[in-house]
Amino acid sequence: MSYMDTALAAGKKARGVSNPNPPVGAVLVKNEQVLSEGFTGRPGSPHAEVMAITAAGDGAKKAALYVTLEPCCHFGRTPPCTEAIIESGISKVYIAIQDPDNRVSGKGIDRLQEAGIEVVLGLGEKTAEVDLEAHIKLSKTGSPFITAKFAVSLDGKIATSSGDAKWITSEESRARAHFMRFESDAIMVGVNTVIADDPQLTVRLNGKKIERQPLRVVIDSSGRIPEKSALFLEKGTTFVASTQDLKLPDNLQNVTTKAFPSKEARVDLTSVFKYLGNIPVSSVLVEGGSELLGSLFDEGLVDKVVAFISPSIIGGRLSLSAVGGRGANVMSEKYSLVDVSREFIGPDVLISGYCEKGD
Repeated sequence: MSYMDTALAAGKKARGVSNPNPPVGAVLVKNEQVLSEGFTGRPGSPHAEVMAITAAGDGAKKAALYVTLEPCCHFGRTPPCTEAIIESGISKVYIAIQDPDNRVSGKGIDRLQEAGIEVVLGLGEKTAEVDLEAHIKLSKTGSPFITAKFAVSLDGKIATSSGDAKWITSEESRARAHFMRFESDAIMVGVNTVIADDPQLTVRLNGKKIERQPLRVVIDSSGRIPEKSALFLEKGTTFVASTQDLKLPDNLQNVTTKAFPSKEARVDLTSVFKYLGNIPVSSVLVEGGSELLGSLFDEGLVDKVVAFISPSIIGGRLSLSAVGGRGANVMSEKYSLVDVSREFIGPDVLISGYCEKGD
């Protein structure tokens, strides 16, 4: 394993923790020995570079720093990382990718070079681009990275004709899905899913709810969400997007609502994602239902697909499929996945990849 690989592994520890900052990892090396590691923690806590420098102490002098993203050079909740690097006496910095955030975007590298520090850019670039894909998209577009996640039977069904959906996949797959929630800034569902399943939309790791919960987002175009929905009773915040001003009981804690423009009598999803991006939310895990996922695909808003496939057959003409909406009219309009990965999880198969629409 290279030193940048070690920094990339450290960065993974920041997923689900560092928002609104990107999940960055860093490692300090001197005389071919790793001195310390760091990763960006909760808002207001030290960034990855500063954590590694603090742990190394005076040993940071003349050491090499490996970091997965260009160090920041602006004041936010914490001082600029570039100044901490310069003051520590680090002599060389390896950076996987330049930060697309326009507050940085090459300025951090320039500041280090002006201080006489040698900078090498591009080591571990491809892996870092995947690890930081949500931050990259948010910085470039102002909208979060959208992952469509669903669990289906072998014949592509997400529920029986009666609406029963528990459980299609194995306990192992459901545990993995909760870890995906943990790594996401927000979980999104449509109001039909809330009405049919009354989900909590919380993260449970090893069967236990954790303190930090992602934002729960419900798309409810016509204001049908039940006031006694389970998700209103959970830790964390629930956000309901509608086409109208919703009047929910005052006793509901940590619930916010907002009216968005209407598009074909439904919430304009592009407007919702722009709003979430401004919070900022960098990643959204969309868990259904069929109509919401269909709308996202119809509008070309899905970046990545994660599908858990169970070796089972549900059948039935009236059983729901994972993706509704208009869909493709001809095969040339279908979506294909690229950079596809496959993994066995218990008896199930997990297939993931990035969306690419046909001509």
